[in-house]
Amino acid sequence: MKDSPDISRIASLIGDPARANILTALMSGKALTATELAGEAGVTLQTTSAHLAKLDGGGLIRPRKEGRHKYFTLASEDVAQVLEALMGLAAGSGHLRHRPGPRDPELRQARVCYNHLAGDMGTRAYDSMTACDFLQHSTKGLTLTDAGHGFVTGLGIDLEALPPSRAPLCRDCLDWSERRSHLAGRLGRALLSHMQAAGWASRLDGTRVVRFSPQGLTAFDRAFPIP
Repeated sequence: MKDSPDISRIASLIGDPARANILTALMSGKALTATELAGEAGVTLQTTSAHLAKLDGGGLIRPRKEGRHKYFTLASEDVAQVLEALMGLAAGSGHLRHRPGPRDPELRQARVCYNHLAGDMGTRAYDSMTACDFLQHSTKGLTLTDAGHGFVTGLGIDLEALPPSRAPLCRDCLDWSERRSHLAGRLGRALLSHMQAAGWASRLDGTRVVRFSPQGLTAFDRAFPIP
C-alpha cells in the first residue's frame, strides 16, 4: 500500500554489506569512531563517512561528539531489535557470511545484544524467570510480576532508580543464535549491568562476547535455575 510505512528505504540502508557490517559492530552497544567502523566495514574512511551519513539520515545511527572526537551509536533499542531479528532470519535461512570461527561458540554462549544479555545464557535467564512466574505475557506485552519485582529487588536492583527511557521495562528480543527469546528493555539492561558489577561476567575487549567467571556461573545458576 502506498500509504503504509516505507520499509524499502530502511531495507536498502541495512542491505548494503558495508553498512550491515557497521550496524552489526554497533550492536556491541559501544560508541565507535568512523576509523574503527571503517575497519569493521572493510572499506576506506572516506567511504565509511558516506555510509555513516546515510545511516544517520535514515535514523538508524546517532552521532555523538566528545571533545575533538566523534562517535557513533545505534539510534535506539528498536534498531537493535530489528537487527537481531534479521540476524536470526539470516542464520535460519543459512545465509552466513563466513565459516564459524574460534569465537563463535563464545558468542553463542553469551554476548551483548546492544545493552542486554543474549545467547544461551540470555535465553536461560529468560526461561527461568518465565518458569518462576517472574515474567508474564499479557495484553500489555511482557510484564514483571509482583514475585518478579521481589526477585529483582533481592538481586540488588532498584527498579525505581533505573534511568528514564522510552524503552519498556521488559521486552522480548528474539535471539539469533538460539531462535528463542531473551530479555531486553530497561530490566534486561539492568540485569546485565548487575552481572558485570557483581563480578559474574565481563566483556571481552573488541567483541560482543560476555565471559562468565567460574564463580559467576555458579551465581548465575543459583539465581536463574531451570526447573
